[in-house]
Amino acid sequence: MHYSLVDIKLFVAIADAGNVSRGAAHCFLAPSSASLRIKQLEESLGTRLFSREARGVSLTRAGQVMLEHCRRCLAELEQMHANLAPYAQGVKSHLTLFANSTAIASYLPEDLSTFLLAYPAVRVSLEERLSHEIVAAVAEGRADIGVVTWGEEHPDVTFWPYHEDELIIVAPVATELGQGGKVRFVECLAHPIISLTRGTAIHTFLVGKAAALGYPIDVRIQVAGFSAVIALVCSGAGIAIVPRSVMRSLQNERVKTLSLQEPWAVRHLTVCARSDEKRLSIHAQALLHQLRDSSVGFDAV
Repeated sequence: MHYSLVDIKLFVAIADAGNVSRGAAHCFLAPSSASLRIKQLEESLGTRLFSREARGVSLTRAGQVMLEHCRRCLAELEQMHANLAPYAQGVKSHLTLFANSTAIASYLPEDLSTFLLAYPAVRVSLEERLSHEIVAAVAEGRADIGVVTWGEEHPDVTFWPYHEDELIIVAPVATELGQGGKVRFVECLAHPIISLTRGTAIHTFLVGKAAALGYPIDVRIQVAGFSAVIALVCSGAGIAIVPRSVMRSLQNERVKTLSLQEPWAVRHLTVCARSDEKRLSIHAQALLHQLRDSSVGFDAV
């Protein structure tokens, strides 16, 4: 079955307007032409999409299903146009880089800035993922390069040291937590936690560590970024566990930082790519070398 893009846009416009004439006007069609198109669409599908009423139209159950799919189709088309538009403006390559939340909030912005200054005609899609998802995506070719916290090997992926980071506690200055600037994770679980949103690498990691100890973790508020996390800690809403690296740009006199006395608090970030590096584009290889060369071994934070 073939679908006309005009009919799809018309169907959505009428559904949104609840009126054939207004929907037709949105698509620069005469009401009679629009009515005929919808009638032919319904006949081809073998079901009614609209219920005709005195003051307009409403979607049938089939129409509601149709609308959901049409919106997705149009959104995909818009995304396609957005992705292709840069090539018409001279873009030479498009890279996909997956990274965990720590890398995105700390080291990657500076390294990507350096890379894009050297290659202004390249575009990079940077997406946050969990480390195991990143390794799988790199192995399968869905991502060109990954930045992960990963201590294992993979037959199809090669890893290089990137940076060493450390999870620390950020708490309001007045909070009575920690002796000598140090604290154990189990002590933190007695306090409400400010966290990144569910599904982010650090949130998933900390929930898993709490579960391993047999304790619940009291996540009071979940937000989208580390700057919001620190702002909420400043307000006294709770404490947070964040990478030390993100505090370089988020220092605040109303919070104190404490070392987290756990062996897993030290986080080794590594860059990964498919073992057959020649399968990467020239620009993906250049970015890989940029990230590999930005840190010789693991450095102290």
